[in-house]
Amino acid sequence: MTSRTEGPLSRSINVERLPKDRAEIVVEASPAECEALARDFKIPALRDLTGRFSLSGSLTRLRAEGRVEAVVTQVCTVTLEPFEATVSEPVEVEFTNADILEGTEAEDVELPDPIVNGRIDFGVLTAEFLALGLDPYPRKPGVAFETVTVGEEPLPFADLAALRGKLGSDPG
Repeated sequence: MTSRTEGPLSRSINVERLPKDRAEIVVEASPAECEALARDFKIPALRDLTGRFSLSGSLTRLRAEGRVEAVVTQVCTVTLEPFEATVSEPVEVEFTNADILEGTEAEDVELPDPIVNGRIDFGVLTAEFLALGLDPYPRKPGVAFETVTVGEEPLPFADLAALRGKLGSDPG
């Protein structure tokens, strides 16, 4: 068993114990897990984080479809005021047994995510799709960025035209 550090949200599931036809997995983050994820993502707050996944396929090729939803507090990039927003990110991921991936180069083909030691961490999957759903440049609803202009904008080459006028009118 290898020791590895897990993120603040972990729900590792043994895929061999899942029902054979279809399975439903729901990940609900605790307030402490939400607080830790908010720190990791450098946002003021996070609450009501839920990942819902429907699984289909076999133990060697598993497909997860669903949605990750949460309420996040972000800082507006225009006003610098915090505001709440809803994240609702669709999820479609394929997993395969890690042994199948040995000797392949991920750069050549898009490979499914690995099933490591017979397990998938749906907490990590939830956190990853939450990160994908966060707006990198959040704006508070109703706020628009407006450019500020002071006075008239000079025409391009206006200074050169003025200089030419001075040089041309100078008897020399």
